[in-house]
Amino acid sequence: MKNIGTQNIETQRLVLRKFTLNDADDMYRNWANDDEVTKFLTWPTHSDVEVSKKVLNIWVNEYENNANYQWCIELKENNEAIGSIGVVNLKESIETVEIGYCIGRKYWNKGITSEALTALIRFFFEEAEVKRVEARHDSNNPNSGKVMMKCGMKYEGKRIKADINNTGICDVSLYGLTIDDYNL
Repeated sequence: MKNIGTQNIETQRLVLRKFTLNDADDMYRNWANDDEVTKFLTWPTHSDVEVSKKVLNIWVNEYENNANYQWCIELKENNEAIGSIGVVNLKESIETVEIGYCIGRKYWNKGITSEALTALIRFFFEEAEVKRVEARHDSNNPNSGKVMMKCGMKYEGKRIKADINNTGICDVSLYGLTIDDYNL
């Protein structure tokens, strides 16, 4: 595995890039202030834009570390930050990344998250040379699993009461893709 840090990635509709402090208003308005978006996440809904600014300040400072991978999902049509996607767990010893994502409700069911995840899977296998990409979701949030399957990840099972998020202790569904399956 090569730790090459967060790189700019373009897709048909998106620019995946590093966050800047200027993204605070978009972050707060488009996803971080929405209880429905954060329902199955591990961080609380932002109470005001100042919380978004504090989070972004931490993320921007972490870009100095090439083992940090956190992208802003920017929609090309309006240059607006509409979500985030990145590595929530890096397991260097087994060359594996676990990816997490969230996107504003206005952009749900448009294939945007799938487009972003597909781009990251390619990036991690082809550029960062990982051996495995994985993701998980609260079992009560099946749409997240649909994104993972659409991107070629395989369902690997469910762990009962094995995670916690804003709904409390929850079951978690696991998905993965290895470099061998990716190269088929």
